[in-house]
Amino acid sequence: LSPGAKMGCFTFIKVMMILFNLAIFLGGGTLLGVGIWVKVDGESFLDIFGALSSSIMQVVNVSYLLIVIGAILLVIGFLGCYGAQKESKCLLMMFFSVLLIIFIAEVAAAVVALVFTGLAETLLTGLVTPLLKEKYGKDDAFTHIWNVTMTEVDCCGLNNYTDFNNSYFYDTHGSYPRQCCAMQEPCNSMLAAEVGVEVRMCHTATSCHPHLYGCLLQGCFKQILKEIKTNAGVAGGVAAGIAVLEIASMAVSMYLYCRLDEK
Repeated sequence: LSPGAKMGCFTFIKVMMILFNLAIFLGGGTLLGVGIWVKVDGESFLDIFGALSSSIMQVVNVSYLLIVIGAILLVIGFLGCYGAQKESKCLLMMFFSVLLIIFIAEVAAAVVALVFTGLAETLLTGLVTPLLKEKYGKDDAFTHIWNVTMTEVDCCGLNNYTDFNNSYFYDTHGSYPRQCCAMQEPCNSMLAAEVGVEVRMCHTATSCHPHLYGCLLQGCFKQILKEIKTNAGVAGGVAAGIAVLEIASMAVSMYLYCRLDEK
């Protein structure tokens, strides 16, 4: 290419880099702002978007996620947009480094999820099961989150109903959560085990009892993992799309970085 064509190509890629990262910056700022708003004034958020959330606690948890994601996008967008606009090699290298770290973390998480699923379950069991025994039924927010999860995902505990053995909830109420017994009360070990057997039989039958929908005896970890595997195609497509954008962004930043030396 002639020098003029090279300069035109550089300018075009620079402008695209600025616009793309400006969109990321604005999106990150929006998410950060919404996250802070939800954290500070969750009740007004519920008044507007009540159908999207079943509790204030869920909104507060969402707020932390929005704040973290918004802050990361804000930093990435700023480094890419301002670095390209000012033609700063330092900022472009920082942009590349941040994206590379995120990309490596995503790849590592994917590998762990695929290869060490059993290890992840063991670690979660060691961390979550003691919390279930100690906080379920005592901490209202923790209890509500697990109730919503067990109801919506059709599961019981992390592994199964035995996670609640010798727990605060069982010692106080003398029963397991009703989600472990197809919403029947009182929920004892005999009923929970019976429901589990009937549910497994239900899965091999042509029709199911209306009160035995889903694998209520199964733990939430297995059910969530099952849902992820069911939607693996969609999740994989989204992950692949994000990875392609990250690789393209890193390639463009490196192109601009190297072209600055030639200029």
